[in-house]
Amino acid sequence: MGTHTVGRPMEILLIEDSLADACLTIGALKNGNVQHRLTLIRDGEEAMEFLYQEGKFVRAPRPDLILLDLVLPKKSGLEVLTDVKAHYELNDIPVVVLTGSLDEEDRLKCESMQVDAYITKPVNLDKFLAVVKQLKRFWLEDVILPALE
Repeated sequence: MGTHTVGRPMEILLIEDSLADACLTIGALKNGNVQHRLTLIRDGEEAMEFLYQEGKFVRAPRPDLILLDLVLPKKSGLEVLTDVKAHYELNDIPVVVLTGSLDEEDRLKCESMQVDAYITKPVNLDKFLAVVKQLKRFWLEDVILPALE
């Protein structure tokens, strides 16, 4: 019996306004062999439209993982996180905060909203990949099915 699996790649929503930081994150995921599809959104309001599948995002996929910066234009990452955790169809999506903020209050607010990880920038790529792979294992248990023989 083979160990092949069938399924789809992980859907990742990266909410990040800095293209340099987004490129580092995308590169880390690619180099870490995480099978995924990634959507980059660059402000908090557009992120909520994507998550609520509104406007131009009416056919957007539901993410399996949200990578969230806290400092965003139009709507802060903390506001996005608050909305995600308050919405019954979104609150079970794992959220990893990637932020340049060293503010202890930000970290405590995020932890009180049960984020899956809080990582400060510059991101330690090994730590980041370890977190994503841990979440990937959790996700794979729910979605990937054994191949039919």
